[in-house]
Amino acid sequence: MAINISDLAREINKQLAEYVEEVAEEIEVVAEQVAKDGVKKLKLNSPKLTGSYAKGWRAKKVNGKWIVHNKTDYQLTHLLEKSHVKANGTGRVEGQPHIAPVEKQMIDEFARKVEEVIRQ
Repeated sequence: MAINISDLAREINKQLAEYVEEVAEEIEVVAEQVAKDGVKKLKLNSPKLTGSYAKGWRAKKVNGKWIVHNKTDYQLTHLLEKSHVKANGTGRVEGQPHIAPVEKQMIDEFARKVEEVIRQ
């Protein structure tokens, strides 16, 4: 049975387009899952004085990308993560790194899961 080369090229392009679409959909699911898992970890690992800061972590999709942020007090994130001068100016408050370790875990997990999706 003879196959027309233009039909073969069209079928290959069709199959590749379907593959790309499936992979993109699965990567979107992975991104959402990793973002939501990151929020859970941040809620557990964040400093808790009153608890409102730790409860403020959210994941939301902005312009096609998943963003993890603190809705309650976004300015406090930097002060708690890094060291800073005390309010009265007498000394420094040590930082409590809680965002960077979770960020690294999220990046590693996302990369690993994307590789799994592509290898399927």
